[in-house]
Amino acid sequence: MKNYEINSSTLAIIPIDNKTSRVYEEENEYIIKNSSNNIIKQNCEFYGSSYQGRCIGTKVLTGIKTKYPIIIEESRNIIFFPTTSSRTQQSSWIALNKIKNINKNDKFSQVLFKNNNLVNLNISYYSLENQFIRATMLKSKLYERKLEEKL
Repeated sequence: MKNYEINSSTLAIIPIDNKTSRVYEEENEYIIKNSSNNIIKQNCEFYGSSYQGRCIGTKVLTGIKTKYPIIIEESRNIIFFPTTSSRTQQSSWIALNKIKNINKNDKFSQVLFKNNNLVNLNISYYSLENQFIRATMLKSKLYERKLEEKL
């Protein structure tokens, strides 16, 4: 499978190598013959924008200038954040709304999802926590904008 449609049960997209990724869903796990970054880019387009457009939107809403959290699908609040710069093909992407907790370990960080799945990441706890906070800020700005539209 080369194309994968991110949906409301997608938890994480973890690179295996430069051309293959493991996708975790609440009930399933898939091996996709595509890089994690390409999966994100294809899904931005699938949901009506470009990856670059989503990055610009994040920058305008939040002021974040690197390692942009991305709104994949706005109406369902599907927001993902990268663990590293998008310039590398080895970035893992994590679904913000699915996180229950972030745990610190000596050698890696752990993301505990709301369905109690656990994913180990080769990233410092502080870097992962910072990315989580930045994605939360994007979600908050999006929520504020939706509230203003209703007034």
